[in-house]
Amino acid sequence: MSTFFITGIGTGIGKTVISAIIAEALEADYWKPVQAGYENGTDSQWVKKMLKNNKSVVHPETYLLKFPVSPHIAAGEEGIAISLKKIRDSKPKTSHHLVIEGAGGLMVPLNEKEFVLDLISQLGAKVIIVSKNYLGSINHSLLTAAMLQERKTDVLGWVFNDEYLDYENDIVQWSGFPWIASVRNMKVINRPVIHTQATKMKEHLNLFL
Repeated sequence: MSTFFITGIGTGIGKTVISAIIAEALEADYWKPVQAGYENGTDSQWVKKMLKNNKSVVHPETYLLKFPVSPHIAAGEEGIAISLKKIRDSKPKTSHHLVIEGAGGLMVPLNEKEFVLDLISQLGAKVIIVSKNYLGSINHSLLTAAMLQERKTDVLGWVFNDEYLDYENDIVQWSGFPWIASVRNMKVINRPVIHTQATKMKEHLNLFL
């Protein structure tokens, strides 16, 4: 079974929604090792509500931090330092595919020296990049791709979210990473909608496994 790390080209890109769709499509487990901010509930709680299949397991966070800020700041406020070794050692053992959701983008700091990109390297996961179509997203997408290429990271490809303008073919061509799926603007996001999107994505996603 495969491990997938869902990262985005920034914050508020839709990683949690896409993670839920992919977990539902593959009947995969879900894990968000670092959650910063939970006043309105955690991403894990939301994903658990969205999954219709009875096989996926939502695993607890390694770090559950109160403040909705960069993880290294949130951890510092609680007097702790995030350890990549601790996260790696707490990676769930499962017989299913595992979907891991990152915090923000690749260069989000987890402690004083290490970033989300460093965590990816330690978890042995294939990266799925979530890009949202907005003004400036080409730049953010290609910068993300360049960082992954520089680290020689195993990238599965792109999932595009929303539909401001159609930048998808350009980003795929210039990055060299393949298109996996597009999730068009959803006016309502609930369990049936997540299941419908998962059904649409499943066949093509399986081609990459």
